Amino acid sequence: MKKLMIAVGVSVLLGACAGGMGMSGSGSSGMSSNPMVGGAAMYPTKDIVDNAVNSKDHTTLVAAVKAAGLVDTLKSPGPFTVFAPTNAAFAALPAGTVDTLLKPENKPTLTKVLTYHVVPGRMDGPALMSAINAGGGKAVLKTASGGTLTATMNGGNVWVTDAKGGTAMVTIANVYQSNGVIHVINKVLLPG
Repeated sequence: MKKLMIAVGVSVLLGACAGGMGMSGSGSSGMSSNPMVGGAAMYPTKDIVDNAVNSKDHTTLVAAVKAAGLVDTLKSPGPFTVFAPTNAAFAALPAGTVDTLLKPENKPTLTKVLTYHVVPGRMDGPALMSAINAGGGKAVLKTASGGTLTATMNGGNVWVTDAKGGTAMVTIANVYQSNGVIHVINKVLLPG
């Protein structure tokens, strides 16, 4: 169960790194109309890891997933919903944060941050919008790390709020994978 939760977290991160529009950006017509992410085609027949490694916008996320030992988990059947931060999102963290997290002695903290971006199950745009509507304008999502994220709509975009009150906008939605779905986000989400 712990590996599943870790896999879910990593999946969310990888998905978020994919890139740039709100929930309506890639439509809900199915898994065959994936958007490009980081200049690369994303294939619904490939898993989260096999797609993420091709995105030039997600090299930091991929390095973090490898450092945390989460590759095998994110290649598992899932399904996972990943809110994937881009390289720019990681670069916006305080100086030295990423380098510190990537050190072997900080693997537990890195794993917690990554799995905080993963929600078990396949929650594509329509499912997320339904949850937001059913929740009276917000959806509380349980992450693989055991924390919660809150999804809301504002200005036609989906926003995700972390435990510390930080917010990230979904910039590319509905990047379908064989083992889940990725939503690219513009900030790194931090657990409480």
